[in-house]
Amino acid sequence: MTAPAKAARGSRLSTLGIPLEFAPMEARLVADLPDGEGWQYEPKWDGFRCLAFRHGDEVEIKAKSGKSLTRFFPEVVANLTSLKQKAFVLDGELIISVDGALSFDALQMRLHPAASRIKRLAKETAADLMMFDCLLRKAGRPLLDAPFEQRRMHLEALYQTASDPHGLQLTPFTRDLRKAKAWLTGRQVSLDGVVAKRLDLPYRPGERAMLKVKCLRTADCVVGGFRYESASRRVGSLLLGLYDSDGLLHHVGFTSAISDREKPALTTRLAKLIAPPGFTGDAPGGPSRWSTERSAEWQPLRPKLVVEVRYDHVTGHRFRHGTKLVRWRPDKAPRQCTFAQLER
Repeated sequence: MTAPAKAARGSRLSTLGIPLEFAPMEARLVADLPDGEGWQYEPKWDGFRCLAFRHGDEVEIKAKSGKSLTRFFPEVVANLTSLKQKAFVLDGELIISVDGALSFDALQMRLHPAASRIKRLAKETAADLMMFDCLLRKAGRPLLDAPFEQRRMHLEALYQTASDPHGLQLTPFTRDLRKAKAWLTGRQVSLDGVVAKRLDLPYRPGERAMLKVKCLRTADCVVGGFRYESASRRVGSLLLGLYDSDGLLHHVGFTSAISDREKPALTTRLAKLIAPPGFTGDAPGGPSRWSTERSAEWQPLRPKLVVEVRYDHVTGHRFRHGTKLVRWRPDKAPRQCTFAQLER
């Protein structure tokens, strides 16, 4: 038997009653929040989803992927051991706030092999655990079959056992649909969307048993370049740019939400604007391990065209995912498309 296997077998965590390989319950994306009795609405946080296990002095934090996050967040481990409750399994989100807004970049920086760097960052940008469900409060007695309303009561009772709640937060909630909708349309810096949960819902591991509506924002961007479709001379995606305070145009993402019907005319229109450099600041990168030489090629454009796009997240001054093209903005001057739009 290998050393890790012996350690796992000897761990008290394996006797909790919920395995460390347990898959968290997930949410299904919908267009609108559900109405009616029996729903609870909670903020959706932009962080690392995780399950936190404790039995005695042992603590383990597991990512949704099943990977351990324990060594990367020592301050969260310390906060969990401050709870008087000695055995529990919690569902929550690891978050880091920087200058009043949640920073996904700061979370990603923690995933580093150097223990010294992790220790330093844990002090400089401490993470919180935003807790929203309790799966177990006593070893051998999971709460998975209990309705969510009861599990929330267990979570609140457990939270009250913290000698110092610093670094541990209870997610707020409302059962008022109007307030939940206001969360979606407001400008809360920490809000990624809203999750709707049935009060009578048991915990269903690995299932999309909850509902979520995401906050989607829009920005006007300069089209600084484009890529052709693979094996085609038609436009495949538009490369988006925003100006900084020095007047440099930086590549911030792309949109490929172009209908086949529009592509021939748009390709002709773009071809007339091809001219270097396209982007005067950060430019699109070269080929990745997944791309072919052709898919990495892009054509620079004169900064004449502006599009409004819908996006969800911004990470490192870039759209984290592909955006949806909302409309063309012939009424907007390219120089008006600045990073100020992304300030939350």
